Amino acid sequence: MNFASDNVHGIHPKVLKALSDCNEGAMGSYGADPVTARAEAAYREILGAPDAVVRFAATGTGANALVCAQLSPSFGRIYCHDSAHIHRDECAAPEFYSHGAKLVPLPGADGKFTPETLAEAIRFGKAGSLNDGRNAMVSITNATEWGTVYDPAEVAALARITHEAGLPLHMDGARFANAVAGLGVDAADLTIRAGVDALCFGGTKNGAMAAEAVVFFDPARAEGFDYRRKQAGQVWSKQRYLAAQMLALATDGLWLDLARHANAMSARLAQGIVQAGGDLVVPVQANEVFARLPSEAHARARGHGAAYHIWQDQPPVGDEPVTVRLVTSWATHEDDVGRLLELMRG
Repeated sequence: MNFASDNVHGIHPKVLKALSDCNEGAMGSYGADPVTARAEAAYREILGAPDAVVRFAATGTGANALVCAQLSPSFGRIYCHDSAHIHRDECAAPEFYSHGAKLVPLPGADGKFTPETLAEAIRFGKAGSLNDGRNAMVSITNATEWGTVYDPAEVAALARITHEAGLPLHMDGARFANAVAGLGVDAADLTIRAGVDALCFGGTKNGAMAAEAVVFFDPARAEGFDYRRKQAGQVWSKQRYLAAQMLALATDGLWLDLARHANAMSARLAQGIVQAGGDLVVPVQANEVFARLPSEAHARARGHGAAYHIWQDQPPVGDEPVTVRLVTSWATHEDDVGRLLELMRG
């Protein structure tokens, strides 16, 4: 019963098979191989972006940090939500790889900021002095760190404000598949059609071993990115093993099927928690559940080995409800969900 993260589970069998399949024979190195070419083409097709530049990285932090470095100068201001992964969970990698760009966190309920909040921040940044640095880019996370999603209209509204200011819009899509599955829309609706300029399309949290796709919808924005990626150590000499993972996820819609399963497990978990006397902190729209559990339900679950995070490391106080985060994945089994809910009900 491990609901600590979607990082804790293994590799999907089809991804593992793809790694084995591309292990036969000799192929070109550093991405000059047919597996990489097919994988890049597959993501252009998924995103409805035939001209997009697609490259692969091994980690979400590496992908995000390199996009920030590509789109922002060292003296730039990067606007993001105050719970964004690039702000709280990447050990200043965006600042490091951009040689000093400043992350400017913005407030907002349920992991999202509003167009009004963004517009005011950009206006303030533009009006600032030389001491403040220059507005450079906007980054949003979809699905967010709170498991909520920006729908296509919300993305488009943020993109409009971003572009009116002459800035590019980046989307951290470590759980992009879950956002698409939760909304029931086309991947292009959340990206190129909504005005996103660069996307980090996550694979690691969705059945891969270690693989993410970096997508620049305008090739001009990718100028020099291959050198930047190589300099950062994100180009594998045996690149086909990185690309093969993403190609397996892209084949026959596997990426979306796995996300749908993870989302369905979270929806069932959320419903059961409410029936067990808990309540939800935010709506469950992807594969994360934030809930307040009755203390006795929490004690029973933890006492029987259930793994999940106490949110923001706030220890339980007496009989007060405990705020927790539970994450489901492609590998979450219905029996584990049922067992956890049984424990919570007592």
